[in-house]
Amino acid sequence: MTDEALFEVSGRAGGSDGPGSRAGADGFGAGAARGSGSLADTDHQAAPLAVRMRPRSLEDLVGQRQLLAPGAPLRRMVEGDQAMSLLLWGPPGSGKTTIASIVSRQTNRAFVEVSAVSAGVKEVRTVIDAARRDLGRGRETVLFVDEVHRFNKAQQDALLPGVENRWISLVAATTENPFFSVISPLLSRSLLLRLEPLSDDDIGDLVDRALADERGLAGAVELAPQAREHLVRMAGGDARRALTYLEAAGGAAQAKDSREVDLATLETAVDRAAVRYDRDGDQHYDVASALIKSIRGSDVDAALHYLARMVEAGEDPRFVARRLVISASEDIGMADPTALGVAVAAHQATQFVGLPEAAINLAQAVIHLALAPKSNAVVTAIGAAQADVRSGRIGRVPAHLRDAHYGGAKKLGHGASYRYAHDDPRGIVAQQYAPDEIAGRAYYQPTNRGAEGAAAQRLERIRRILAGDE
Repeated sequence: MTDEALFEVSGRAGGSDGPGSRAGADGFGAGAARGSGSLADTDHQAAPLAVRMRPRSLEDLVGQRQLLAPGAPLRRMVEGDQAMSLLLWGPPGSGKTTIASIVSRQTNRAFVEVSAVSAGVKEVRTVIDAARRDLGRGRETVLFVDEVHRFNKAQQDALLPGVENRWISLVAATTENPFFSVISPLLSRSLLLRLEPLSDDDIGDLVDRALADERGLAGAVELAPQAREHLVRMAGGDARRALTYLEAAGGAAQAKDSREVDLATLETAVDRAAVRYDRDGDQHYDVASALIKSIRGSDVDAALHYLARMVEAGEDPRFVARRLVISASEDIGMADPTALGVAVAAHQATQFVGLPEAAINLAQAVIHLALAPKSNAVVTAIGAAQADVRSGRIGRVPAHLRDAHYGGAKKLGHGASYRYAHDDPRGIVAQQYAPDEIAGRAYYQPTNRGAEGAAAQRLERIRRILAGDE
């Protein structure tokens, strides 16, 4: 269930019950709810497990320890009841809606929720006007906007007066980079809090809590160790996904009159087979090795298989992306100079987008690398150069290449006979650059594959010019 979906549920359940609540009044209709505690009223048994188990205080919040330190903005807002505006940026299931819920429970302000999907400029202005009137009566307002990046510029502009004049305390959540999706004036007037994906330990603690808690499954079912491991892996750092899967599996077990959720029951309930894969053991290294060797061998289908295996098993996509960046230079290099750019772009996209969509970015890089012409000449070149350095073949920098910009350098002969390459029509001059000890050594030995074939021809001529043979 998405943050957005939870937002719609929580925004309409019991929104008129809290003190100061005026759901439906002052023009609030679909997409907006008003009241202190409207999110808190969704923890009835008919609500999804992910909603019922939503933490009620900062102490119950799972993960995001960087936001909970004494004096941190979130703590000051909740415990000190200080007016401020927050932008919560993080992947799905990292706690953005939960933080809004905690703010609604633990502050003495009216709480208003606006759907970035259905609310327009008029609705936003109506909310802010009502908040301004309430402020005159001594009651402050928290405005929660989920998926704020869905607001266009005009809608975001409508938030500015309320934020700038502190007629409201804005809590805006987004899964997209706010530096690209949120207008600069709103960004500069808000504190940006970065939420990280939950760790496996965090997800495991959350699952254990949901199994035992009265608001959760209240001990009705038990989770077998293999099933727990698979569930944590499938969650991929997403708390909501973990609890949704747990609820489905618990229901499947009870339908079979069983108290145990075993691996088979979990696989059936969520329709995802468990991939045998240990992120800390042999399978982690074996599959990663097979991916790189399949790329090196230009078997694009095998490479995609191993990529899919790692993604489905819950491997950290950043690890996969790093391996692709290495492969781009190690196995392809100058045979296709664009390969490194593609791999680096995939790495950046993985951090920017996150799973599951980042699997597409990784797949594009894998396909590009697997189909590219191959050369290990870059690896061989740096290896040979490092071997000479380690063996002591270093030598002094030739005098004409030494720095000649300080006083007395010319007296020492530094730079005296240096020839400026741009003065030659070819852009290359006959001149020794290497120390005497390695003069004539040819570390880079290009192949004739792909773009490296053209580089090999150019290199041959360059070496002749440098040696004075042309």
